[in-house]
Amino acid sequence: MAIAIISPGRNPSAWIKNMKEIDKEIDIQVFPDIVNKDKITAVMLWQHPKGILHEFPNLKLICSMGAGVDHILSDETIDSSLPITRIVDEKLTFSMTNYCIMGILNFHRRTSRFYQLQKSKVWDMSSPELEVNVGVLGVGELGGDVVEKLQFMNFNVFGYGNSPKENLTYPYFYGDQLDSFLQKVNVLVCLLPLTLKTENFLNIDFFRKCTMGTYLINVARGSHLVEEDLLTAIEEGFISGAMLDVFRKEPLPQDHPFWENEKITLTPHIASVTNPKAAAPQILENYKRMLNNQPLVNLIDRKKGY
Repeated sequence: MAIAIISPGRNPSAWIKNMKEIDKEIDIQVFPDIVNKDKITAVMLWQHPKGILHEFPNLKLICSMGAGVDHILSDETIDSSLPITRIVDEKLTFSMTNYCIMGILNFHRRTSRFYQLQKSKVWDMSSPELEVNVGVLGVGELGGDVVEKLQFMNFNVFGYGNSPKENLTYPYFYGDQLDSFLQKVNVLVCLLPLTLKTENFLNIDFFRKCTMGTYLINVARGSHLVEEDLLTAIEEGFISGAMLDVFRKEPLPQDHPFWENEKITLTPHIASVTNPKAAAPQILENYKRMLNNQPLVNLIDRKKGY
């Protein structure tokens, strides 16, 4: 029995090192140099070639190498009976929350404006900050932490999700209450899971329902955003600017208009990066549980998509 790492374009050495430190006897094989596919009972995936899992006849477990699983669920060739797990890491949450708060504070304290004033050598003390009402799209583990930290900082914060939630300490909207939610906020943080329902969620119809001048932060998935619609929304004034960490195609093509737009801040998908040292024990724990027919941890719900 063996585990296969299938993550084209990513160096698996840190994963192998950390897993071997826990169990030096474990058999780990790395795509594309997998010797005996019959031995593979578990796979670790990140952006795997679609359809490849059919090559492993004894596969019993799929482990995402990150918090997201949309890259796995988008492969319709995968046997629906195979369990899929994801990584849950406090450091992921810590980094993601800090990134979101950075973007909110930059908008609140008008960092880009004062940067331009500095370049022009202009001393202008007027309007040093903007009133901020933050709306978090997706208040699961990551979004919930963003809300909690913003509340601690005394920001007005509102949540939006797919289904009702109880016993919350902040105003929460769901389902067809989206229009009401958007009128309450002028900063949007997208932390939605990527599902069939949320793909292309951030489109021109969505933006035209926003408060004029709303600022967008997208740290979820590139496929949430219709990129050309964002440019239109900025031109029309519904969106004043955006901070984007995820894109439909990564790396972002050199000729993409986002590069030259002064109202868009880009980062190269670094808001929250999986730490193999923290993730390796979770994968090995599930591997052990799979071998012993025990319940898995961090198991995803295929129907929900997360």
